[in-house]
Amino acid sequence: MRTLVVSVLTSLDGYFEGRGKELGPMPFEDAFDNHNHELLSHAGTIVYGSRWFPENWDYWSGVAADDSQTEQNREIARAVLSTESVIISDSFSIDPADPWAATTRVVPRAQGPAEVERLKQSGDGDIVMFGSATTWNPLLERGLVDELIVLVGPALLGDGSKLYSGPRAGLTLLSARVLPGSQLVALRYDARPARDV
Repeated sequence: MRTLVVSVLTSLDGYFEGRGKELGPMPFEDAFDNHNHELLSHAGTIVYGSRWFPENWDYWSGVAADDSQTEQNREIARAVLSTESVIISDSFSIDPADPWAATTRVVPRAQGPAEVERLKQSGDGDIVMFGSATTWNPLLERGLVDELIVLVGPALLGDGSKLYSGPRAGLTLLSARVLPGSQLVALRYDARPARDV
């Protein structure tokens, strides 16, 4: 059984995007890329929402083409551009000429939970999601998220997109640590619902 790991960076007051869905105000640090590199090294599938996917692809395509980038960033780019990607969306479509057509497919939102359940039953490596709360929140509600990693950064945004907007979800803290060389606090939770014994 594969594991679905969701990782998201938030401000101290619980926003994963700033006002107007801007990422500029978010408390990014170099340790954020180190953390993502580690997760991607174990990933067999990356799951996205439709808005985040093309932005992420374009950014890492630029990194892959830039010889001045660090080796770690180039490794992240290789992982992002070559790992199987699943986009959960009712609006996104893939043209055969798109650069991501060979590794990416789209699943309608209504079929998203069933597709994640199917992915968990076959394939290799973790299933990883970054950000995209409107995509992973419903999966958490359905008990499909195994591990939730919240990176809390040293900023108060005051407004933006909330980390979570569903009904109450119980979590079990597995670890809490400051990422080396940063002010980011990584809170790692078991997100699976309690099972009856």
